[in-house]
Amino acid sequence: METPQFPRRDPADAEFWDLRYDARFAPWDAGRVPAQLRAFVDRAGAPRRVLIPGCGSAYEVGYLAGKGWDVRGIDFSQAAVRAAAAILGPHAARVRQADFFAPIEGAPFEMVYERAFLCALPRRLWPAWGRRVAGLVAPGGLLAGYFYFDAGERGPPFPLHSGDELAQLLVGFARIEDAPVDDSIPVFQGKERWQVWQRLGTDCIQA
Repeated sequence: METPQFPRRDPADAEFWDLRYDARFAPWDAGRVPAQLRAFVDRAGAPRRVLIPGCGSAYEVGYLAGKGWDVRGIDFSQAAVRAAAAILGPHAARVRQADFFAPIEGAPFEMVYERAFLCALPRRLWPAWGRRVAGLVAPGGLLAGYFYFDAGERGPPFPLHSGDELAQLLVGFARIEDAPVDDSIPVFQGKERWQVWQRLGTDCIQA
């Protein structure tokens, strides 16, 4: 896909993403539900209350809703919310335009799902992301999903440089799963890992 020419904008601003969704330029969009999420759901046992921040086209929202999970997707890009609505059909109301860093109705959640949201945020916002995740995941709950690792600083996608860097962001969490990913899209190929982190607390949810 040829990269369109976009005016310079900060990825921390919704307009950066609006321009790309309106141009239908989304190389980060897999257009499907990844295998390790499907496997996670199959072994979960019971549906969970889940938040998907930066949900984009929200294929995972439709999948989880179809499995009976109480799922909510948010994105601060109105163009992304429109794209999700066109895909989700009867589940479109599960996606709303909202700011991850503002109060979110229904918090805390049993699980927050991560897919290409952290790496979409400029690195200067990562400490705030870590604190916000700690507030959005209930004690014993899970942060589960895909994390992008690579060298360099430029983005998006903005890469994590090591597992220790992620652990430093997730104070109060313990990593309980870590595995390579076999079905990455090209931009993440060989550079992402499926991980599950549990927020420390007395009421632990089985991963």
